[in-house]
Amino acid sequence: MSETDKVFAGSIPENYDRYMVPLIFEPFAADMARRAASLSPSAVLEIAAGTGVVTRALAPKLSPDASYIVTDLNQPMLNYAASRQAPGSRIQWRQADAMALPFENAAFDLVCCQFGAMFFPDRTAGYREAKRVLKPGGHFLFNVWDRIEENVFANDVTNALAEIFPDDPPRFLVRTPHGYHDTALIRGELEDAGFSRVAIETRAEQSRASSPRLPAVAYCQGTPLRNEIEARGKLETATDHVAAAMTARHGSGEVAAKIQAHVIVATV
Repeated sequence: MSETDKVFAGSIPENYDRYMVPLIFEPFAADMARRAASLSPSAVLEIAAGTGVVTRALAPKLSPDASYIVTDLNQPMLNYAASRQAPGSRIQWRQADAMALPFENAAFDLVCCQFGAMFFPDRTAGYREAKRVLKPGGHFLFNVWDRIEENVFANDVTNALAEIFPDDPPRFLVRTPHGYHDTALIRGELEDAGFSRVAIETRAEQSRASSPRLPAVAYCQGTPLRNEIEARGKLETATDHVAAAMTARHGSGEVAAKIQAHVIVATV
């Protein structure tokens, strides 16, 4: 994965939270919070927390005496997440690399991660770290996007950008967020990392927006796709083209389309 795939700096965290979170992340965050709370964990670690959409959904569902440590590799994203949390929260915020977690062995009942595993430079190593910090019988709960063809708006954006950059189309969405969808590969890497049981469920949700321009802005300006576009040409021109393509396909009013992901529970 290129370094630009990991860059969530500048205005990206704010745009990500304003546009991407309600567009595609909130439905899966609610699902993850429900699943996590059903395990009744007493010590929770969240990795790759981004701007905290899972954190905001899960924190109220945990028992009052449960500990909750929230981490991300990217400090600007973590700062934004902390700013969105209610004052006086019991949450501990900590910058941390999923490849080298700064925690003792067997410290947590649950490790959760929403749409972060695709960014791990070595997924099996990252899974080993998650297993290391889990207690015996603990769970690693995470999700990853299914292939881009099952995620309509992301596919539309990618195809529209290929029209205006035909010689060198931006492929961030295909390469990274939607590049880790092979369930046999996911299961094999988790087993290689030492997890004893792996359950995978494919789940579809609806992505909704008040206008077709919103998904165009969300993907083009609220993700590292922005870096690829800016390296090739004008960001606003590209965003306008994507918005026009979305309007042509989905109409000019409210829009909705399928999003799909794999939800994985791996047990120590």
